[in-house]
Amino acid sequence: MNPWRLENKKAIVTGGTKGIGKAIADELLSLGAEVLLIARNQNDLENTKEQYAKEGYQIEILSADVSLPEDRQNIKEKTTQLWGSLDILVNNAGINIRKQTNEYSIEDYRQLMAVNLESAWDLSRLFFDYLKASEGGNIVNIASVAGQRALLTSTAAYAMAKAGMEQMTKFLAAEWGKDGIRINSVLPWYTRTPLAEQVLKDDAKKEKILSRTPMLRIGEPEEVARAACFMAMPAASYITGVSLPVDGGFLTLGI
Repeated sequence: MNPWRLENKKAIVTGGTKGIGKAIADELLSLGAEVLLIARNQNDLENTKEQYAKEGYQIEILSADVSLPEDRQNIKEKTTQLWGSLDILVNNAGINIRKQTNEYSIEDYRQLMAVNLESAWDLSRLFFDYLKASEGGNIVNIASVAGQRALLTSTAAYAMAKAGMEQMTKFLAAEWGKDGIRINSVLPWYTRTPLAEQVLKDDAKKEKILSRTPMLRIGEPEEVARAACFMAMPAASYITGVSLPVDGGFLTLGI
């Protein structure tokens, strides 16, 4: 097997109809993988499936809210019906509730944590047996540079969830290495997605973001997707527990 391909690998992408998730699905399909896309909006899923069909790709879809335990179980059941196996789990689904910390309700906090962190932890556990049985089973978590830096354009709860995802990546890599499962994270900086557009449409905030980015531009979803798919490839077979920034140099800048 070509170590730079993902021929016939079975992959799940949560939050897969927009932004980084959609770009990861694009890349996985181009590399030969079979993909199950998860998102909440059924219309978005059906439109995405139709678009892929026009491009010559066949995908599977499932409407599910990853913040709900019963919907996460439905994802496992759908995967069992489709394939009875899994090689790649991409925990990409994420939200940000853009409020000051003292404006958050406990419901806001719980919802953000359930989507951004709890879902990744629980789906990883649910698919442990399938990933262990796979030759080269792996998990790719889409975290954020916000897990390592205090970004005043983001929120504390979001940063906490992403930092937790990074630590989960390291711990599971150490715990499950003996089972042949690799776990890695990708850390985007501001990337041209619907989630980031809420900030980027403010010219003053965008200028400040660019001033902190050595490459002086916003990232593109496909740039994050290529890094994520590299982590899932056989070519990365001795890489685990890593957090890979895809940030235009943001984390290296000291002033």
